[in-house]
Amino acid sequence: MRKLMVTTFMSLDGVMQAPGGADEDREGGFEHGGWAVPYFDPQLIEVMTAVARRAGALLFGRKTYEGFAATWPLAEADDPIGSRMNTLPKYVASRTLDSVSWQNSTLLTGDVAEAVGRLKREEGGEIQVHGSGGLIQTLIGHDLVDEFHLVVFPVLIGSGKRLFAEGTVPGGLKLVDTATSGTGVQISTYARAGKLEYGAMGPETGNW
Repeated sequence: MRKLMVTTFMSLDGVMQAPGGADEDREGGFEHGGWAVPYFDPQLIEVMTAVARRAGALLFGRKTYEGFAATWPLAEADDPIGSRMNTLPKYVASRTLDSVSWQNSTLLTGDVAEAVGRLKREEGGEIQVHGSGGLIQTLIGHDLVDEFHLVVFPVLIGSGKRLFAEGTVPGGLKLVDTATSGTGVQISTYARAGKLEYGAMGPETGNW
């Protein structure tokens, strides 16, 4: 079974919308696009390069696919992230696209959750989801995500699309790895760890 990993840039209050530019995603009147850019440093770029090297395939929603397809093919051949993005197999979940032209891209048809489930059962390396907020909600809702790679920036935005929105399947997580960049970005990887567990706190319980 192939692992499916969601890797997401998000603010401290959970917003993942438009981290990379003013016009990346203005849906809902979002006016804070580009909020992640001031915090990039060589250490963070190195981490994201290592993540890209782990990938065996990429999975996108339509908006992220169109954005990436317009920019990554312009990368230099020796760009370590760009070279991976351009050459890896890419799968696109969309109800509106009829075709996809970026190198090694395939349009998924039919039910998205079923199609992704089939991809996970195939041979191959890790499937990574970058951006693709709407698609991620579908994957979380169908319990298809094995690992979350969260890149949390020290900013509060207050509005916008959030990673863990309504419909998130309750469950436990295990911290696999964590690091902090020189600009204060917290980079953490969490693996799924079974069902959500419960308890009680207070002097009467002995857990105080």
